[in-house]
Amino acid sequence: MTAKGKKRMIIWIAVAVLAVGLAALAVWTAWGNTALELNTYTVQSDRLPVAFNGYRIAQVSDLHNDEMGEENENLLSVLRNASPDIIVITGDLIDSRRTNIDVALHFAAEAMKIAPCYYVTGNHEARISDYDRLREGLTESGVVVLEDEKVYIQKDGESIAVLGVADPSFCTDFMSSETETVGRVLDGLAEENMYTVLLSHRPELFELYREKGLDLVFSGHAHGGQFRLPFVGGLAAPDQGLFPKYDAGLYTEGNTNMIVSRGIGNSLFPFRFNNRPEVVLTELQSK
Repeated sequence: MTAKGKKRMIIWIAVAVLAVGLAALAVWTAWGNTALELNTYTVQSDRLPVAFNGYRIAQVSDLHNDEMGEENENLLSVLRNASPDIIVITGDLIDSRRTNIDVALHFAAEAMKIAPCYYVTGNHEARISDYDRLREGLTESGVVVLEDEKVYIQKDGESIAVLGVADPSFCTDFMSSETETVGRVLDGLAEENMYTVLLSHRPELFELYREKGLDLVFSGHAHGGQFRLPFVGGLAAPDQGLFPKYDAGLYTEGNTNMIVSRGIGNSLFPFRFNNRPEVVLTELQSK
């Protein structure tokens, strides 16, 4: 073979290897956008009543009207197998760009058959004109909609508080920052002498949650940073920008723990990379 022929062969081999690599990357990315996984955490606290030792909380966040399997059966199957005591839904159940309230309500009604559900809004709910229909449908299904409210969960004569804040996008007081808006709500809801779980869509307010003495926070919104890089983490998140501090997983400061779900659906970006959709399962343990 002539030198020219060898050079041409090397080029064709390089092109073939590149094509195979790109095809494999495309297949892997497509799989990673539908391969729902369950990630588990354990949170300990000496403030947790003994009756709630082993209590299991499943979290669904940022569904964005996506369907994991026909009528979300794959998602519902993961929830059933997790056997949670309650399910918390931390905002963006719908997507404001392609809203389908019927899909959201069907999922909620089926989830209620698995465990009691508690729901707070995200920024996408604040953008739609028919949020009232979504809220009413959730309530009719038995879902507890928490809009700057709290409820108590009782077990064997002991209680914990569950707080829920409406997404600050609903606030019409444009003179106040999101921190000030949520801070005022928490001032009226906080339970100083009781183990308190907060449902809030916004992880970027973690310092506020810590200052208010909350025990456990469930959040979403960051979509895991959308594109996750090895040894780096998420690339970008709403309201946090590039390389967000709170993109996914468990964060602890003092006595406050915050779990940020990577979420399930996509919104502005049509796909995620190295960032599988997830359901979170947290088990509480009393010290």
